[in-house]
This record gives sequence, C-alpha cells and structure tokens, in this order.
Amino acid sequence: MKYRLLFLGSAVLLSFVLAGCGSDSSSGTETPAPSDAASDSTGDAPHPEGGDAQPADSGDAKLPDAQDAQAGDSASTDAPLPDATGEDAPPAEGGPDAAVDGASPDAQDAAQDGSADGSLDGATDGATDGAANDGQAQCADALKRCAHVFSYPVGTETSVEVRGTFAPNGWTQGVAMQPVGGFWTVSIDLAWGTDVQYKYVVNGSQWVVDPANPDKVSDGYGGFNSVVKNVSCASWSCAQPPPENDWQNAVMYFAFVDRFVDGNPANNGSQTSGVSLPADYQGGDYAGLAGKVTAGYFNELGVNTLWLTVPVDNTDSSGIGSDGHNYSGYHGYWPKNLDQTEGRFGTMAELKALVDAAHAKGIRVVLDYAMNHVHQDAPVYAQHPDWFWPKDVNGQACICGSSVCPWDGTMAKRCWFTDYLPDFNFTNAVARNYSVDNVIWWMQQTGADGLRLDAVKHIEDAWLTDLRSRLTADIEPVTQHHVYLVGETYTGDRNLIKYYVNGAMLDGQFDFPQRAQLISSMLVRNAPMSDLAGFLDSNDSFYGSSAVMSTFVGNHDVPRSIHFAQDNPAWTDAWAGGKERAWSNQPGLPSESSAFERLGNAYTLLFTTQGVPLIYYGDEVGMPGAGDPDNRRMMQWTGYTQGQQALLAHVKKLGQLRASLPALRQGTRTTLSSNADTFAYKMTTSAQTVYVAINRSDSAQSVSNLPSSAMTDQLTNSSFTGPTVTVPARSALILTTP
Repeated sequence: MKYRLLFLGSAVLLSFVLAGCGSDSSSGTETPAPSDAASDSTGDAPHPEGGDAQPADSGDAKLPDAQDAQAGDSASTDAPLPDATGEDAPPAEGGPDAAVDGASPDAQDAAQDGSADGSLDGATDGATDGAANDGQAQCADALKRCAHVFSYPVGTETSVEVRGTFAPNGWTQGVAMQPVGGFWTVSIDLAWGTDVQYKYVVNGSQWVVDPANPDKVSDGYGGFNSVVKNVSCASWSCAQPPPENDWQNAVMYFAFVDRFVDGNPANNGSQTSGVSLPADYQGGDYAGLAGKVTAGYFNELGVNTLWLTVPVDNTDSSGIGSDGHNYSGYHGYWPKNLDQTEGRFGTMAELKALVDAAHAKGIRVVLDYAMNHVHQDAPVYAQHPDWFWPKDVNGQACICGSSVCPWDGTMAKRCWFTDYLPDFNFTNAVARNYSVDNVIWWMQQTGADGLRLDAVKHIEDAWLTDLRSRLTADIEPVTQHHVYLVGETYTGDRNLIKYYVNGAMLDGQFDFPQRAQLISSMLVRNAPMSDLAGFLDSNDSFYGSSAVMSTFVGNHDVPRSIHFAQDNPAWTDAWAGGKERAWSNQPGLPSESSAFERLGNAYTLLFTTQGVPLIYYGDEVGMPGAGDPDNRRMMQWTGYTQGQQALLAHVKKLGQLRASLPALRQGTRTTLSSNADTFAYKMTTSAQTVYVAINRSDSAQSVSNLPSSAMTDQLTNSSFTGPTVTVPARSALILTTP
C-alpha cells in the first residue's frame, strides 16, 4: 500500500474525487458474510488432547445458505473507539469487533503451477509494469491501483487520520493526514474495481464520515461509512504481484516431535506425575529432528515440507482423557504460555535452527497451531476470563459431545473439549486480535512457511479471515512466499470441509473423505476399486480449482495404516478410532509382506494424483499401533523387516518420481478403466502425460485402455506395450511413453 502526501494550494478539493480517476455512481451493496453457524452433521467423540473430534458418518450434507446481517439506519455519524475490554466497537464493518466473517478471495487464487522439478519456490519477479505505446503501465485489473486523495477541511482539530477497507488492517491502523492549505490530505493507492469504505478519525477518538462525500453505507453499528464506489482511473500504477502459490508441488511429512528422535536428553525432564509412558513425553526434540534433516532423510523420501507439532509451551499438569487414562501435553494441544516454546522440545533458538536447516535442504516448515482453546493453567485465561466462553450454560457444563453442547450445530463453536480446556470466544475482537497476533509472532520468530490449523470447525470464521488478511499484509510481503494454510476438519462431510476452502480462509484441508474411500477400496478391500475411481472423479474438482488439499492414509488420530492393509484387517471401518486396543492387546508388526505391498499401493495413488500427499511419521516403514496413544510410538530407526525395507524403498522411489514428473502433481486426472480390483488413470499437462495402473488383487490382472504404444514403467524400468498390460499382484505401474 503506497501513501503520498499532496501539497495543495487554496483550490477546493473534494475528497471523493479520484486524482485522474472516475467513479461509478451506481448503487453499492454489501457482500453477505458466510454464516458461522454452518451445519456440522457429524457426531463426535472427544480426543484426550482436545483435538477435533471423530465423525459418526461420512455422508455429505449441504450447508445452509449464509445469512445476511442488515444494520438499521441511523443518522448518527460518530461512534466511540473500543475501550480496553473490547466492548465498544469501532464504527466500521469489518473493524476489529465486527462479527462479519466473509471476505473476498485474494489474488493468490490466480497462482500458476510451480516449477517443473517439484521444488517449492514461491518467489516472484518484480511488479508487472510494462509500458504500452502511450506510456501507461500494463497489468491485470487485479493489480491496478488508482491514486485517491482523501481530504478533510481544516478546523480546530489537532490531528486527522483516515481508516478503512483500503488495507487488511485499515480499520485498526489509520493513515495520518497533513494540513495543507485549508485541508488535511493524504493520497492512498486504491485497488481497481473495488468499493472502499472509510471514516476519518479526528483528534484520535472522534469517528466521522466524509462531509464532502454523499455516498455512504451502513457501518453495522447504527452509523455510516463513507464509500468510494467502483474505483477506476485513467492513469494507474501496477502493484507487486502476490507471491506465487506453488504448494501443489509439496510432499508433506508429519514429524510428531516428541516421538521422532531424542537429540538432546538434557531437555527431557521428569515423568509427569500419574501418567503412564505411552501418554507421556518420550524425549523427541528439535535437536533430534534437525539431525535427521541435515542427514538428508527427508530428501531421500522426496519430502519438501515438514509439519511440526504445536511448538507452544504446554502445561506440566496431567489431564484425564475420554478413555479414563491420564495424559500429559506431549502432543502439543494443551497450550499454556503462548509466547514460549515447549521446553522439552527445545528453545526458540533450536526451533529456528531447525527451520533454517530445513530451508537449507529445500524443505519448508508448517507449524501446527491450536487456536481453539488453552489449558486452564494458561496465564491468559487467568488474566482475561472474559475472552473465553463460560463453561456452564444454564447451570450445566458445556462440554463438547454432551446433551447440552453437542459436537455439531451452533454450540460447537463455544463448547469446551474437556473441562480443563477453556474455549476462546473469538466473537470478542480483543481476544481474536490477541490470538491472531500470536500466530503472526510465531511466524516472524521462526521463519516458518505455513500453518496446520487445528479443529477449524470449532472456531468463528472471523478468526480465519483475520489471519489470512494479516499474513497477506505482514508476512508475505517480507518473505515473498505464499503462506500455506491447511485445516483439520475431522468429518466425512465434504460440504463442511469445502466451506472453509477459499481465498479468504484456507488454501486446503486434509481430505478425510478421500482417505475413507482409499482405505475401503485399497487396504480393507470391502469396496471395489471402481468406487474409488468414481469418488475421485467427483472429488478432483469438488473443492475448487485453487484448492490445495492434503491427501493422506494415516495420521495421529487413527490406527496405524498397516493394520487396515493386513490379510485379515485389524479394523474394517475406515473411520475406526482404535481406542479399544490403545492400552491393551496392542497390535504388533504384521508378518505378511502383502500388508506392506498394499500400503505401498495406497502411497502410489497419493503420489500420482493431485493434492499434497502426507506421510505420517513411521508409516513409510509400516509402523504398528492401535488408536491414540498407541499410534504414537517412538519412531523406529533400525531392525526393519523385509516388508518394511521394501515399503521404505517404494516410498522413496515415489518421492523421486513425483519430483521428476510434473504431471503427477500438476496434471489433470482422467479415469481410463476400473473394476473390482484394478484402476487405471492418466495425469496430463500440456507437456506430459503419465499413465498409472493399480492392481489390488492377490493375483496378476490385465488393465486396458492404455496407449497402443511402447511404454516404460518408471518404478522398475520395465518395458510394456499397450493398450493392455498385465499388472502384478498388489502392485502398480507408472508408465510413460517415449
């Protein structure tokens, strides 16, 4: 945003006139905001760490239409600034306390495909500023900026500033004006084609509309905002293009910090009182993780993005989980001191060193962040209890999943996950700003590149839109990289997941519905491969062309993937939580090689289709485990069986191929054939086509509808000739033509 002071003589200048510009006089209307009360059709069961809850079904449900909020007419033009408690709101729609959750998609939606080698760059060249024959700068309308002069008549006031929608933080950080002749003035570049709302703040406290501009809209608080309508001009400048969103090239690895590598035993601390080891800290830290980064472990896997456990300091207290066992905060989801690292993981300097080491290896870092709640030991809860929803509703505890506060519906955004995790009330602007400020601080301190946002469906939309605006304003101009926001909405309801995927909120979410279909068709084998083909046909474009979803087969909330892939699966329901075997009768490593081959096939699909494929630590070697906490055993680094070795080699090969074949990550997928046991498709860009044939059967199968030409399998370097090929049992071919 550029600001210019204009030195004017005694000529009268009306503030609603654009310098060298015209303004459309057509009526302006407000864009309705998406409703916070979006329907959540799932029934959930609490996780001991207070993470998002498990769904009861996987059916899609249509969200209710967003509701428009209309403000009443009022002749008043003045309104107070918010006081220290945040109870009074500034007179501006979208201001710090406005519960307006919608926002226009930002320019990142128009991002182009990433580099051909699968690297994550994101840096852009300078502003598009080519000259036409008449000397006018040339750029897309989205980048055009018109210089607009704001002016206010000089009187007895000592200061005047303008605030408004011209900047992401334009309602909270004003632009000072200077007295020149008979007017206070400032010139600000406004975005082409937009309606810009604004007000003047006189003497630091009095909010007034522009006396020279007749165009006004309701401010939502009983007054009005002045508005510049449909900004346009005869002579414009060109803004810097937004950072390129190249995250479709990412391959992500969830390194569960406490369970990965103990690189510094000095920070291990003592055992948490009353907590058994599976649910307590086990020594993993930033030092150990940095060692694996430097040694090249992730580069060998083809991983270029690390997702790290929430870095915030957690309570040292224990808490009772839904299973009746005591847990510590080893998982990171019980925040206490929001401006400190978890000491058992390491210092801020060690976290920054880890991020720097990753960047040196071409790896980006995504921080997990739990914004919904804090632990009851958190100082912020003691100091500002009014920033949190009361635990009781009508004399009964509002715990998520209770009869008073079910997991779905309007109460889902205010219920406490447990009675020791106070839930932030983000309808309170001061609380919301505090939380968003904390996220920005962590991004600035660590140099991280993205965020995994926990339990998205349980927070107010305004938090997400505020965060996206702040990242766009405060982080991306400095780093020149688009900040990736991926959310967790643990549900089978694709409409609910999609609700949050847009330019104003999230880049993508973890694709739980796709995981469920993949588990059923490829691992458990209780649904045909043709069902998987049909699901992907509908799912590929479901979330929008700019969505960067993350696809996965395993994570920290479900049983280990290898057990779904056994000859006799330990669990046959893709949504099973596995808690019934988390503390006793825990599963061991399967002995049959077929389980590892099936899991390898599942990874073949993830690495050869769109989205950001995720590897949950240890799944690359088929680690065993039931539900939480058994699915979080310490990482296995030695003693691999033959099946584990083969799976690890296969995942490494897939990572290399995804990096070297752009069509696998940037291409459009087209189904070629499918039946009960096989599935074939192609991935196509303008420059490349790759063919994939997958066989889940325990015997070799023929796959048709491939090219009638010579082809090479990139996994084995074997030669094939189409249109029909034979795919060995429990394996796949990744085929290219000369």
